[in-house]
Amino acid sequence: MDSTATYEVKDIKLAEAGKKNIEWAEAQMGALMEIKKRFEKEKPLKGIKVGMALHVTKETAVLVRTLITGGAQVAITGCNPLSTADDVAAALAKEDVKIWAYKGETKEDYYKYLNKVIDFKPQITIDDGCDLVTEIHSKHKELIPSIIGGCEETTTGVIRLKAMERDGALKYPVIAVNDNDTKHLLDNYIGTGESTWDGIKRGTNVLVSGKTVVVAGYGSCGKGVALRAKGMGAKVIVTEVDNFKALQAVYDGYYVMPMDDAAPLGDIFITVTGDIKVIKIRHMEKMKSGVIICNSGHFDVEIDYKGLKEMARSVEEVRPLVEQFIMPSGKTVICLGQARLVNLALAEGHSSEVMDTSFCGQALAVEYCVKNKGKMPASVIRLPPAIDDYIAKLKLDVYKIKIDKLDEEQIKYLSSWHEGT
Repeated sequence: MDSTATYEVKDIKLAEAGKKNIEWAEAQMGALMEIKKRFEKEKPLKGIKVGMALHVTKETAVLVRTLITGGAQVAITGCNPLSTADDVAAALAKEDVKIWAYKGETKEDYYKYLNKVIDFKPQITIDDGCDLVTEIHSKHKELIPSIIGGCEETTTGVIRLKAMERDGALKYPVIAVNDNDTKHLLDNYIGTGESTWDGIKRGTNVLVSGKTVVVAGYGSCGKGVALRAKGMGAKVIVTEVDNFKALQAVYDGYYVMPMDDAAPLGDIFITVTGDIKVIKIRHMEKMKSGVIICNSGHFDVEIDYKGLKEMARSVEEVRPLVEQFIMPSGKTVICLGQARLVNLALAEGHSSEVMDTSFCGQALAVEYCVKNKGKMPASVIRLPPAIDDYIAKLKLDVYKIKIDKLDEEQIKYLSSWHEGT
């Protein structure tokens, strides 16, 4: 481990490789680059301290560079023990960014690093999963009066924030960037859909065609994962607790049933629910020998990984972050990425093009916080639709795609109630 007063990373000598990867991402993140150009001229974040707990990937590094260009000071750590790209972390450290992160963090280091970011005394927080916000509210309440606001990246974090809001526990405004259409309808559906399978394929090289894939959860992430499984020739089963989402899955052509019924049928199981113990020990006991189980939800709670380790006769890491558990019955269960985010544990997460729109949302949310300092309630806030539309327009411009515009007659018609049949 290499460390100074301002960073702790696995190997600072990886910095040059990380720099190249960040530049690779920048070349595919044209929309965010447009925001960066404007930030460079206007410096809307001048003097603002931004504390971040995000997946430390090449795309996140582009966001960090954008915020710094806008005048911000930044401190960052990871939001998941297995999601840091060590070369990117080294490159950011070389660029004098305050960073504490490495792939494979212990739980002790994970929280130590969160507190390093908190010691930076951020005025704006950017979170993925709400751990930074929770830590501040639980143990560092004295900082809250100086915090302008926060931004949250993922569904799990928004769920936690809304629970805080209901309980009267949320003490500063947080923008649910995840709720932007350009985030949850693109990042979750397209990004998670592709990157989940990237992680599974890199980790196992398993043939998907002909297999039965069980997708737990049919929100935006589950829809993307299921669609791509179907596209690769798999038979797809969806498990759900929500009647409408289950009905959507039926109409999309999938089998829908409880996990207890799906357990003996599946060859590959993927959880994307945001809830705890979706795959329980009783389900694993019913599964076929050689079954692959993995999680693409934010936290490592969706699969009862602890229970699996306790009941297994033995466990062996047969490939990097691919563990084979021998069950008491003699059957084998293959678990990927220690039941953490498979797309980041075994692959690189979402593509740069997808994260382009997501991180446009983060950059503009930080700017929105600064512009609206003191005007926002201590609640979960969604960015105005006009900002979401602007992000989509930026991305269309990158692709050099033009669309129609309403003429005056059409605008008048849509704004009037007088004309009918």
